[in-house]
Amino acid sequence: MLHTKKIAVIGAGRIGQIFVRELSKCSSQVYATARSEKTLEVIKQLGGEPLRDNKKAAEKADIVVISVKPYQFPSIVNDLKETVKNKIVVSVLAGVNLNTIREAFPNAKIFRAMPNINAFIRKSTTALTYDPSTKVSEEDRRLIEQLFKCIGSVYWIPEEYMNTWTSLIGSTPAFLAEIIDALVLGAVMTGMPRRLAQEALLDAVKATIEHLQTIPVHPLELRDEVTTPGGTTIYGLKLLEARGVKAGLMEVVVESTKRGIELGVAIEKNIKKSLLKMKS
Repeated sequence: MLHTKKIAVIGAGRIGQIFVRELSKCSSQVYATARSEKTLEVIKQLGGEPLRDNKKAAEKADIVVISVKPYQFPSIVNDLKETVKNKIVVSVLAGVNLNTIREAFPNAKIFRAMPNINAFIRKSTTALTYDPSTKVSEEDRRLIEQLFKCIGSVYWIPEEYMNTWTSLIGSTPAFLAEIIDALVLGAVMTGMPRRLAQEALLDAVKATIEHLQTIPVHPLELRDEVTTPGGTTIYGLKLLEARGVKAGLMEVVVESTKRGIELGVAIEKNIKKSLLKMKS
């Protein structure tokens, strides 16, 4: 189904370029917009058709993916408002909710998506949600699911979970990278070369994740399997408990989610203010 569709990527920044690269393999044609000559050339190299005109790109497409910065959203509304009627519009803008997108494009079928940085290696963990009031069909849902499976795995979630998703899934690559670096540095302190420590640890982390996925057990069950009486693991776990690491990681997710909500409120406020000015 997706291979017969034409897709417009509005804003070929970092994530937009990933869409161009991967969707050009999954769809009939990908159009992508940018301002600079350098980015337009990159679009061409990635397999897309480069355009400066957002309106022209949307006119050519069956599906329109909006991947500009949130603060740039008002500036593209006039370009797209008439051209996206009855078309599928997917926003990957953090903090911009379905209601705001629907107000901007009242006659489009509205979806939101939240991929993460692992899209670079086609391993994104992407959340999808949609506005049922915009007459989204089951076929539309299947199309969007296919689209994002081109860059990784897909989860359908209620929009109310989007801020938590952004923290837990969007930010977790950074959190895990920090934890991995700390463990590697601990090994370096004991005399192990960094390269060896990092390569071996990444293998162990990957295998642990596969273990949890293959034999679906609670993480604590796996922990207890490793922990022998009076052994090395229990002493390490005691220190983690004493330092409050588990509680700290829980707070990381909670505080990141709160910050996401704050940013979303500010973004929404600025977008609505800009859209009102455009109408007056």
